[in-house]
Amino acid sequence: MSNRFQDLRVFQHAIDFLADIYQATEDFPKYELYGLVMQMRKAAVSLVSDIAEGEGRITPGEWRQLLSQARGSLFEVQAQLIASNRLGYIAPELHAKLDESVAEIARELNA
Repeated sequence: MSNRFQDLRVFQHAIDFLADIYQATEDFPKYELYGLVMQMRKAAVSLVSDIAEGEGRITPGEWRQLLSQARGSLFEVQAQLIASNRLGYIAPELHAKLDESVAEIARELNA
């Protein structure tokens, strides 16, 4: 295993997704700052961090465990996106775009 997690396609897509989540939550109501905004951003950061940390681990078992955690964080964000869409905080078109990113990253984490 290399320590160049930055070169992993899944890491690159996860970083793009993180930036998209930060941008998407910019216009949420201020009262959601410590609710959905913080939870979504934290889960997106965990996704990226777990991929990077996993690449730095020694054994394949540790790597798989951290990828599993990353997958959990990814689906946490997806659930929060569904709630945000239902509450009218994000437009259906943006929700669809972000949901496609979730599907793509999930496929990469499974590979």
